[in-house]
Amino acid sequence: MDGAERRARILAGQHLTCPAPPPAVCRDLDGVQAQFLSAALHALAIRGGPAEPDSLVKSWTIRGTVHLFDPADLPLFLHRGRDRALRGVDRMEGDEYITLERKRYFAGVILDELAGGPRTREELRAACAARGMTGREGESVFNSWGGLLRHLAETGRIVHTVSREKGFRLCPPFTPMEEGPARLELARRYFTHYGPATVRDAAYFFGRPQREVRAVMDALPLERAQVDGRDCFWLDRGEGDWPEIPDCLFLAGFDQLMLGYRKEDGLFLPAEHLRGIFSLSGIVMAPILLHGRVAGRWRRQGARVELTPFGSWTAEDRRTAERAAQALWHAPAVWSAG
Repeated sequence: MDGAERRARILAGQHLTCPAPPPAVCRDLDGVQAQFLSAALHALAIRGGPAEPDSLVKSWTIRGTVHLFDPADLPLFLHRGRDRALRGVDRMEGDEYITLERKRYFAGVILDELAGGPRTREELRAACAARGMTGREGESVFNSWGGLLRHLAETGRIVHTVSREKGFRLCPPFTPMEEGPARLELARRYFTHYGPATVRDAAYFFGRPQREVRAVMDALPLERAQVDGRDCFWLDRGEGDWPEIPDCLFLAGFDQLMLGYRKEDGLFLPAEHLRGIFSLSGIVMAPILLHGRVAGRWRRQGARVELTPFGSWTAEDRRTAERAAQALWHAPAVWSAG
């Protein structure tokens, strides 16, 4: 196997060349990262078509980040024994802003409000303020990086609404999986749809030490091959052929194709372009994949699409990207120097 075949296999496994319905994409990819909902919806759309928001849920899962996923996977993502590395404000305990007793009280207020239907974050804040929450207490309850809302989500009582407005609703009922079977299933999906991948790739994706990843890998019937000097592993899907690598793809911000592999190893993202996609502030910008390699980034600018090329593009490369933008959005492309 060479690098081109590895990329073709991965693009198929990630449904970028083998489309699937959004719930199936979410299942196969271990969720779709969704700090920015518009990016997550674009990631699903390019893999199989528009998502019906009511068919998905949104919560903190892998690496402690927010993902879209199938409600049937609540037992998997919220499995028992998860190592969540939560702060005091994200747990049901007293912290620097609020006592345990008051935190429990406002948890009840929030759950009572959501019993009447979905509420926005600001509606929940107003309800708590009306019941006596001080500004300092709100620093914990509505902490910008989680807070009491995260605790309620992590314990399976609420989920984010899948909408452009930041909101929450009660979580559908479920029974959490045990830790061992859950970790095995997450790894099975990873090596089926992200493979061929290295141990370092999997450790990066799951945010776990390599020794833990290897222990789970040992329980899977993985195939193995060396590609460009690296040991790669995958679960065979019984396929012997893969669609050709597309000339041009407009990936999403925080796309799973970027987050699924150790970013320094350069499978799809050449090292010289790393900071063009992964900013030092933690933002993962939307890449342009040209002939299977990141060669620029894009963003919507009103009715237009702004394209920023990395390095030298030929005139044909530019025409290819412009045609792809027109086909995807029916919008003209404009070029930026970055």
